Amino acid sequence: MDSNLVFQALADRTRRTILERIYQRSGQSLSALARGLDMSRQAVAKHMAVLERAELVVSRRVGRQRLHYLNPLPFRAISGRWLQKFEQVKLVDLMPESSGE
Repeated sequence: MDSNLVFQALADRTRRTILERIYQRSGQSLSALARGLDMSRQAVAKHMAVLERAELVVSRRVGRQRLHYLNPLPFRAISGRWLQKFEQVKLVDLMPESSGE
């Protein structure tokens, strides 16, 4: 997993919306995910390619459809490697040191 690809994928609002939709209902087709978005199905497919390259989404063929699912591993990896350490910063560490005056 390349954390740079993950963060690049998450930086886009449309891709975050797509991830939220998959989270709400796992196993959706591209057509279902594109419904209600103000863009073409092809544009949504390009966003899905970025999400799949970042390994945030995996797909599986079922008949003629390709269904999309969240892959929790990259989320856990960036959470453990990046986010948790920043959550542990103490508020007192953010305060400027007194100058002794």
